[in-house]
Amino acid sequence: MREASNRHPIEERLGYEFRDHDLLDTALTHRSFSAKRGARNNEKLEFLGDAVLELVVSDLLMKHSPQHHEGELSKLRASLVNARILAEKAAALGLGELLKLGKGEEKSGGRGKESILAAAFEALVGAIYLDRGFIAARRVLARQFATDIRSRRPSAVDDCKTRLQEITQKLFKTTPTYTLVMETGPDHAKHFVSQISVGNRTFGRGEGRSKKSAEQAAAMEALEALRVEAQAVVPRRANVSETGGRAGDDSAGSPRTASSSGTRGQR
Repeated sequence: MREASNRHPIEERLGYEFRDHDLLDTALTHRSFSAKRGARNNEKLEFLGDAVLELVVSDLLMKHSPQHHEGELSKLRASLVNARILAEKAAALGLGELLKLGKGEEKSGGRGKESILAAAFEALVGAIYLDRGFIAARRVLARQFATDIRSRRPSAVDDCKTRLQEITQKLFKTTPTYTLVMETGPDHAKHFVSQISVGNRTFGRGEGRSKKSAEQAAAMEALEALRVEAQAVVPRRANVSETGGRAGDDSAGSPRTASSSGTRGQR
């Protein structure tokens, strides 16, 4: 075992020591770093890490929640193994600052891009798997996802597209439109970006390894945008009631009035 001073920062943060540091170096090398044909980058490790992640998280979920059926477990896994969550894990580990990027990606803020961070996390998992095998990868991922797995419940992991459609139909009398705005990467590691709009208004974008996951991520962002808007509007209406106007009107606090006020606020 090497002295702590000689360890790579990511080894300290992961609690894992690589035998083969070339694997770690490759995992942290984005394809933009070198345009030379055949130059080493993390795309293949990303492909492998994606498969290892699916298997490990599936295994952890089955061990933790044996009472759930296949559909519930699939929803739970999808809520954990997606670009947004993996990018968050990568950011928490400080992967962005350790990546080798090309000048173009560096200038465009590549160290903070969700797609690049998520891919780097997957590549890191692939590197650990090749370095010491499945048990080692499972041990590292069990630590990384321990809190997430304990806190997730199937009832809280709904289909975001379905929920958003129900809400927009109720509020705006129309349904969301999803547009594929970007498709990149080789066939074995495609990356999709989907944009969501309701009427003439754009609510945001989502990224994923498939069109479906990108749309789900976009729907999740739209749901969050609607929630934030509703929270911003409803308190202002409540304050008007408390500070002036009709403070003496008992109906202001009734469930019916609060409900209709909240609906107007969301519109």
